[in-house]
Amino acid sequence: MDETEELLKKLRECFQRAKRDEKEEIKHKGLLMKNPNIEESKKYIQKAKESLDFCEICKQRGYEYKIPEEWFYTLYYCALAILSKIGIETRSQKYTSLILQYFKNKNLIDYEQEFISRIRVYTKKGEESEVDEREEARYSSAIKIEKVNTRYKEMTLLCKRAIEQSEEIIYSNKTIEFPKELLV
Repeated sequence: MDETEELLKKLRECFQRAKRDEKEEIKHKGLLMKNPNIEESKKYIQKAKESLDFCEICKQRGYEYKIPEEWFYTLYYCALAILSKIGIETRSQKYTSLILQYFKNKNLIDYEQEFISRIRVYTKKGEESEVDEREEARYSSAIKIEKVNTRYKEMTLLCKRAIEQSEEIIYSNKTIEFPKELLV
């Protein structure tokens, strides 16, 4: 089974479980279809920009431990902006990256692989993303984190690119058709 087929199977199960949970009046923890909402997409882009701005404030004040979390959320809000345009509600970091990967694999979105990989939740040892960086900074006792200073310029540029690409997607007149095979 190739990656796209494996993603399809996982995503179908996620949509089915979320739909079942909602029907049983349980808050779903996955993906659910809703109406596309460009206004919501714009608000997520604004949050992404504010998260990136907050990184500079944290850097100036010496709060390095907060910056990896803001980098992650900058990238995550970009993902949520794209999904809002398509009409997908997500309550799962894991499935947010998986659905974006599926859309990328099917050439439905033009979004850098690196942005998707950096918000992916990895379970195997040795595989890391911004999720791990965020958790390490958030839950360790460290306040000053030299690695953050080393990565600051690179991550700032990466986040700016993600914002630009997600804006291109949401402001595009191109409709992103939801693949019907996901809801079978």
